[in-house]
Amino acid sequence: MIDTQSSSGSKLVWVFFLLLFFAHQDFWLWSDDSLVLGFLPMGLAYHALFSVACSCLWAFACFRSWPEKLEQWADEAVDPDDNRSAS
Repeated sequence: MIDTQSSSGSKLVWVFFLLLFFAHQDFWLWSDDSLVLGFLPMGLAYHALFSVACSCLWAFACFRSWPEKLEQWADEAVDPDDNRSAS
């Protein structure tokens, strides 16, 4: 069941990533000279909100599709009697 949730979460992350990828090309704001809050150019305000959206996507990706099996493998105790070299 964990694999199914991780897989569906991963697909959802990819969908949001593609949406943000296309939203990053903000050609509709190139000629907009208006100011947000009286001092912030519209393009800069858009990219500030875009950065927040990217951060939210990253957090969503970490919580929704984190590879738990890989983390469990990394947390396993190493046997001190195991004398095999790493190379």
